[in-house]
Amino acid sequence: MNDQAKKLREIVKNIKKQNRNESNVIFSERDTANEHTRVITVTSGKGGVGKSNFTINLGLALIKLGYKVTILDADLGLANVDVILGLIPKYTLAHVIRNEKTLEEIIIEGPEGIKLISGGSGLKELVDLTEEQINNLISNLRLLGKDTDFILIDTGAGINHSVLSFIEAASEIILVTTPEPTSITDAYAVLKNIVLNDKEKIIRVLINRAENNQEGLDIFNKLDMAAKRFLNINLQKLGVLYDDNLVSKSVKLQKPFLLSYPNSLVSKGVEMIASKLVNESNSNTFEVSGLKRFIHKFIYRYKKPI
Repeated sequence: MNDQAKKLREIVKNIKKQNRNESNVIFSERDTANEHTRVITVTSGKGGVGKSNFTINLGLALIKLGYKVTILDADLGLANVDVILGLIPKYTLAHVIRNEKTLEEIIIEGPEGIKLISGGSGLKELVDLTEEQINNLISNLRLLGKDTDFILIDTGAGINHSVLSFIEAASEIILVTTPEPTSITDAYAVLKNIVLNDKEKIIRVLINRAENNQEGLDIFNKLDMAAKRFLNINLQKLGVLYDDNLVSKSVKLQKPFLLSYPNSLVSKGVEMIASKLVNESNSNTFEVSGLKRFIHKFIYRYKKPI
């Protein structure tokens, strides 16, 4: 009788051990999915440089290459990704933070399957989150890793606390500037703030609204030279996009130019940039940091005192 009871306990013990192992495998698979998600923060020194428009069309170009893309509109003051896409978000990240909605419930789908999360006022609430709310938010955001390959974060312009939090948390940054002197000066100010915390960050520069390729290259070289000399960092040239009136026409149509004018020079330029980003992720020299790392770094940075 004692032998039977002993055998029964061993069987139960083995079943529990097997269940724990299976749970660990599932958890590991989720973590792996999150680690393969690329989180790219798109920012600028000043507003009106075409940052949001670029982010949307870059996302569509990546989708065209077979990837799943989610955009987080994190411009607290002038969020306009939804306007450019012709969408009306009913809920924002604030509803997730307050446990009123799940992330799945606030995501809206746009053209070609691109997904949008509206940050809304929810991002301002991050600084006052309880430990339970933080864990809930992280759990929600980590689910994105199963459903998306790229998360593009469209920040506000400038160097306020929210923008710097996204910049510091992301391992990849796209800094958008135009040939205008004020835009270049403000872009350099962003660079200075980046290197205060991390000189190893990957910073790619996009020159938007250039008259020609040479003008774009000249602007990049000047910015890169100043960054090397005074900040001791190397910038990467992401590309040059030409000034094109079809961009403003597409905004009026509330239809991204990659869809409304697919054969335009600006559309082809964005497609080349998307291919470049994908090729870098497929190379052995590129390391994807993943969504999990981004979330933890962002929460930590946001809750730090200014």
